[in-house]
Amino acid sequence: MEAIYGMNNNRIVNAYNHLEEFILVILFSVMVLVTFGQVVMRFVFNNSLSWADEFARFLFVWLTWLGVSIGQKTGEHIKITMLVDKVPFRIAHIINIFADIIVIIICIVTINYSAIMTKMMLGSNYVSLHFSYAWGYAAIPISCTLMILRILPSINNSIKNLKAGPQASNAKEGIE
Repeated sequence: MEAIYGMNNNRIVNAYNHLEEFILVILFSVMVLVTFGQVVMRFVFNNSLSWADEFARFLFVWLTWLGVSIGQKTGEHIKITMLVDKVPFRIAHIINIFADIIVIIICIVTINYSAIMTKMMLGSNYVSLHFSYAWGYAAIPISCTLMILRILPSINNSIKNLKAGPQASNAKEGIE
């Protein structure tokens, strides 16, 4: 699996992986605590926090979009592998490269339009949080950029596997 998705043991990459996972855990924990606090305030104290719903949504947006990068890292994005699993080694890697290039193109288009939306939102603020909507919209171009950075090693790895052939690829993965 690692050979397919271009993961390596580079210290910088590992540090980034841990940082990304740490940030996601923090965002998720804060979102759960804020949401739980809001439920307690509403049903126990019959009062609510004016900012909790908006803040939980803001955290959810960031959590979701940053999760896209981790999904790419672990190879858990939806792919129809039925075809790729049944074709020869060389064709499978060519299909993977082609699919990765399509995803990069989609990410570039998404970055372009989300950057425009982010700039448009600079003047609008969350009502109860008192900061710009642009901070929420910024999650999209940032995560798409991170996803492109995750895809590039995958393409590079597929190209190396194509050059090395199926025997070398199987030996690297420990397949006999």
